[in-house]
Amino acid sequence: MIKNPKVIYGVERFFNEEIFKKYKQKRIALLCNQASVTHYFISSIILFKEHFKKNFKIIFSPQHGLFSEKQANMIPSEDEIEPFTKVPIISLYGPRLKPEDEHLEEIDIVFIDLQEVGCRVYTYIWTVYFLMEVCERKGKKVIVLDRPNPLGDSIEGPLLEPSYFSFVGMDILPLKHGLTIGELSKLFKNRHFPNLDLEVIKMKGYKKRYLFSEIGRFWVFPSPNMPSWETAMVYPGQVLLEGTNLSEGRGTTSPFLIFGAPYLRIREIFQYFKKRNFEKEGFFLRPIVFEPIFSKWKGMRCYGFQIHILDYKIFKPVKTTLKILKLIKETHEEFKFINGPYEFEQKLKPIEILIGNKYVLNWLENKEEEIDLDFYLYYNLKNYSEEIKTYILYK
Repeated sequence: MIKNPKVIYGVERFFNEEIFKKYKQKRIALLCNQASVTHYFISSIILFKEHFKKNFKIIFSPQHGLFSEKQANMIPSEDEIEPFTKVPIISLYGPRLKPEDEHLEEIDIVFIDLQEVGCRVYTYIWTVYFLMEVCERKGKKVIVLDRPNPLGDSIEGPLLEPSYFSFVGMDILPLKHGLTIGELSKLFKNRHFPNLDLEVIKMKGYKKRYLFSEIGRFWVFPSPNMPSWETAMVYPGQVLLEGTNLSEGRGTTSPFLIFGAPYLRIREIFQYFKKRNFEKEGFFLRPIVFEPIFSKWKGMRCYGFQIHILDYKIFKPVKTTLKILKLIKETHEEFKFINGPYEFEQKLKPIEILIGNKYVLNWLENKEEEIDLDFYLYYNLKNYSEEIKTYILYK
């Protein structure tokens, strides 16, 4: 147990510094899941029930359910009753993606305490986005209890284009956005919800540059296929495999850190990787064989690789995965981009809304031979970096 953590989370400050007393007479709701805990592993739900008692009216849950037990992509969670506090749970993933007006009728403040993973396609931030939209319209206050971005302050494109907006991207962000959930909420307010009453309870001791391994805390998985913070490091790139017939490692103990397919000729691919000397780009690809117990290629032997990150500061997950995908696409006729629906999008292919940028998609499809991948990965990120300076809460 960490008795004196280096970084104090927003929820810990809220109760330890007795900030909550200002709101004790308010009727409240809380958006959270099972990873919303203190450094003593006390659930935020328990703390809110203890301090707000009967005024704690509703728990909102994001994708994967309150207990993070549901697998990915349009597997809904049900409304139910939380077993310890008996507070009603309203699911915001499945039949509904945002609260209904009636859910907020007897609510004064909605609190948000969610661990995000620093990636645009991780749907928790879009649940926050929709919640802010409804709260602005209904005149309800939102208070975000901030938590770290496990990827630190690094940013990697491409920027999402509006023509690819979906539930894996409702606003113009790069795949690695470089913000905490509190900072993101400030950005969303300024861009879209100017009349929303928003407050962010900052962390103490947090530095923008910190990777999760540097903050001295235990990782609690925020979703079933995010078992470690190392998984979060590769996720902004490896999540693109969800748009292909390559296994992204679901159905194994190392999702996103391993990938492959029965058709992959790993000897041929490995020889190419050796020539590229990827170690200077901060990672190594180790040939492996695995057999998923669910999801793509269930029960079949897959040939592939495990990503070992050698230098977290220089590793570029999006660029890495895009180069891997292009090589496999060009050397394996069995490789395919799969069709949807994906995260409630019916028309566009999963790979289109995951990448969300026509130039990078054209590069991947060989439609523009002369395209410079680096240029489009970093195009306009300078403007984005300038814009977000206004919302950054930490040095």
